[in-house]
Amino acid sequence: MRSDVRHSFAPGRARGCHHTREHHRQNPPAIDPGGRAEAEEGGVARRTRLRRHTPGPLRPARGGPARVKRNSDVRIKSVDFAGAIGQIGQSAPQSAEGLPQVAFSGRSNVGKSSLINRMLGRTRTPIARVSSTPGKTQEINFFRVRSDIGDVALVDLPGYGFARAPDEARVHWGRLIEGFLSSTEDLRGVVQLIDIRHGPTDDDRKAIEYLADVGMPVLFVLTKADKLKPQKRKAAIAEITAGLGVESDQVIPVSVLSGHGITELLAALGELLEDSGE
Repeated sequence: MRSDVRHSFAPGRARGCHHTREHHRQNPPAIDPGGRAEAEEGGVARRTRLRRHTPGPLRPARGGPARVKRNSDVRIKSVDFAGAIGQIGQSAPQSAEGLPQVAFSGRSNVGKSSLINRMLGRTRTPIARVSSTPGKTQEINFFRVRSDIGDVALVDLPGYGFARAPDEARVHWGRLIEGFLSSTEDLRGVVQLIDIRHGPTDDDRKAIEYLADVGMPVLFVLTKADKLKPQKRKAAIAEITAGLGVESDQVIPVSVLSGHGITELLAALGELLEDSGE
């Protein structure tokens, strides 16, 4: 698996240029969530090694990447749908304003909504909309979660890479996502979902590179772990971890069906909130 990526998630950027989140707030570039690469100036997309730029998972502001404590326990008390935003520049829902945020990012149909429902104990009465049709999540949805370590807003981003969506819709989703990521002051980190059966796609790598470029802490979650037999699952985890250039405790395989990895994921999110002072 290659560890270099095409830096074309935010098209129109000059080669070798790395911007801060403040720059992106003032000059938000457009994202193409349909996954079509656009060549940068000069017709050649810059290539860079992900290892050099990827921040540690849920990295505390005071330094050093946080590690997942496997025996940690975070208890969810209640959860409510806080609202959604569908327009660029729209503010977060009032009931989610000021709360620390954790966003969930991934390709269409990778299982973001299903994972959120499983984490929150809402598999029988889903609070995050689940559909077998890619591209159904077209807004940024906010969920206010009350837990034993405080309140947090979980943010379900629209899935990217749905090539059959109309061009206008894909461009709008991309700008909506990047506008949110570059403007919010409350975002503590991003949970990047990857299908364990396929590893990072080109679209995933563009998203990961963008997050690294703006210095966003990232935790990698491998979905649908139950779809592979134990030996193949172990090999896939090792290959994906090496390909991303990260440590093994920065990657959590999960299964919505069996619940495997959910405790570890909640623990990682709990550490993020505690380390950020919330």
